[in-house]
Amino acid sequence: MNNFNLHAAPFKPTALATAIALLSAPVMLHAQEADAPIESIQVSGSWLGSGLQNSVKNFAGARTVMNKEEIDDTGAANIGDVLRRIPGVQSTDNSGTAGSAISLNIGVRGLTGRYSPRSTVLLDGIPLAVAPYGQPQLSFAPVSLNNIESVDVVRGGGAVRYGPQNVGGIINFRSRAIPDGPGVSGDASVRYNHFGEGGHNTQYSAFIGTTLDSGLGLALMYSGLDGTEWRAGSDEKVNDFAAKFRYKLNASSEVYGKVSYYDVNSRTPGGLTVAQYNADPFQNTRPTDFWSGDRKGVDVGYLNTLSATQEFEVKAYYSKSFRQSALINAAKTQITWQPRNYEVTGIEPRYTQRFAGGGMTHDVTVGYRYLTERGDDNNYIQTVSTGVNGAISTFDNSTDAHSAYIDDRIALGKWRITPGVRYERISSERNDLAGKTTFTTDNNKALPSLNVAYLINPALTVFTNYTTSFGPVQNTQLNSQTPTNPLKPELAKTAEVGARWKTGAVSAEVTAFKLKFDNQIIQVPGITPATFQNIGATKHDGVETALDYSFDDASVLAGLNVYANYTYTKAIQDSGTTAGKDVPFYSRNTDTLGARYRLGGWTANVSSTHQTKQYSDTANTVAEAAAGNVGQIPGFRLWNAQLGWKLKGKPGYEVLAGVNNISDKRYYTRNVDGNAGRMVGAPRLAYLQLRVSY
Repeated sequence: MNNFNLHAAPFKPTALATAIALLSAPVMLHAQEADAPIESIQVSGSWLGSGLQNSVKNFAGARTVMNKEEIDDTGAANIGDVLRRIPGVQSTDNSGTAGSAISLNIGVRGLTGRYSPRSTVLLDGIPLAVAPYGQPQLSFAPVSLNNIESVDVVRGGGAVRYGPQNVGGIINFRSRAIPDGPGVSGDASVRYNHFGEGGHNTQYSAFIGTTLDSGLGLALMYSGLDGTEWRAGSDEKVNDFAAKFRYKLNASSEVYGKVSYYDVNSRTPGGLTVAQYNADPFQNTRPTDFWSGDRKGVDVGYLNTLSATQEFEVKAYYSKSFRQSALINAAKTQITWQPRNYEVTGIEPRYTQRFAGGGMTHDVTVGYRYLTERGDDNNYIQTVSTGVNGAISTFDNSTDAHSAYIDDRIALGKWRITPGVRYERISSERNDLAGKTTFTTDNNKALPSLNVAYLINPALTVFTNYTTSFGPVQNTQLNSQTPTNPLKPELAKTAEVGARWKTGAVSAEVTAFKLKFDNQIIQVPGITPATFQNIGATKHDGVETALDYSFDDASVLAGLNVYANYTYTKAIQDSGTTAGKDVPFYSRNTDTLGARYRLGGWTANVSSTHQTKQYSDTANTVAEAAAGNVGQIPGFRLWNAQLGWKLKGKPGYEVLAGVNNISDKRYYTRNVDGNAGRMVGAPRLAYLQLRVSY
């Protein structure tokens, strides 16, 4: 029996990137508001909770929240479309499920986007991944856009509370809230999507909720999809159901919870060679390939505002997931089946205490999380000609993780200073039942952070922060290690400096960031089974900007809102034979432009997203291979338009019609899985959506 024990390597500190010059311009705007009262600090240990939107303005880090109305205005067909509009976030569908509803492929600040492994992704503050430590990749992402009320992306400044994989920030999806008022309210919608190439699908959603006189709140929600995407044979079917409750025990305490079920079946056409793409980029050369899965989950919580200076919350959750894939080899002679099972149980208590002294007010929060993962990875090969299945190889995986944190939000005049530290203790084991081999990893790490904000006036906040992130070696990575490939855990340190301006008419932000990533682990492209290696250190530097302006109701442009964001990222490998070259699958420049005009019940939107070229391998190969698996990926710009009409009241009616990728721009990415090659992006999409509310 072989045993491998992995330990984190030391990290060399990096200097904080400065952007003070970028902050001076907004300081001069609306200087007359400088004497306005500063916000009061509230006891709010869970800043991803119900008070989320109100806390964004003075948050000491880069953070963006999109509510349901803003999401609807984008015309997005999926969550990836929404996240692409947030500064610093790139949607990189370089996976076998590209274009599919089954996965989420999001990269932040130049980090790999394949299955979003570098971000802590949450649903209602609870980890969404099937195994948050052992497999944080969202190859199976059990979340639907129509069941989401808001999306919160914390790109920096949140590492002390949530982890361990938070170098790419924290993404929290909030499910639709239980209505507070008396009576029953809800809505139902249907959206028809027609692709200029490929097929068409229909999305459904329904929501109903009420709060009874007894204080019991209830809500039911459903979201579904049925049809095909833009590739031939890309059939999909999704069901996403949740039931929520909230019961107010007394004036200061409540219990809440949710039961959820999600299933999906998706045919995945895979990559194409250059010749195949040129002949027909929408063809399917792998009609037997598919991914499917289901997830059952339950979570419960108890919140008690013990007094004006004390708050306690505890939540517990459990999920059971199954996912499988069937992928044919290039010769079309064998199909590899990969069924996997996961169970996750967690409990998270948290306590916040306020006290004052020495002219300062302290909100001290201590929290703890215990999480267990149990599961198995199975693999067998089916011979196409005979239909006979080969021997099954099975790996049993287990992880026990303890995480404790403490932070102190200190208010001193206009300063908000939050030092904190999180301690992670993680033990994982992977047993190869056939090979009689055990791989183990034990990781213990203290992760300090410091967030500082200065509230110049009620509109303007400047901030800086320094955070650390730690990523243990994951389940499927463990058995890639050999004496010549000894995988080490990942360690990252991030620094930010920025400013945020928010008034009723104007929202503006600018953030400069510097990120140092030691021992980053990536998948070697084009090798089956998946093989991983450390590519050493990488450096990520950049600037994120965003502006949103609504014209005054008294102006000739009343009703017009314009917005834009731009991000520059430089992500460079810092060691090894490819030192000095770009990290694969990110664009140095991305931007979004848009305008929204409202007149009575009508709304018109025009928007554009853009990204520059990418490299698909660590060597930054420019010339494309005939197989389509390696080579530079051209950049592209897409334009979208939408027209909506809304009749308010009960019942209320809304009609949305739009076109995404108006010019039918042809663009592609590359898949790095065993079914590698060019993956064409979505062609022109026309949609019509009807919604009734009551």
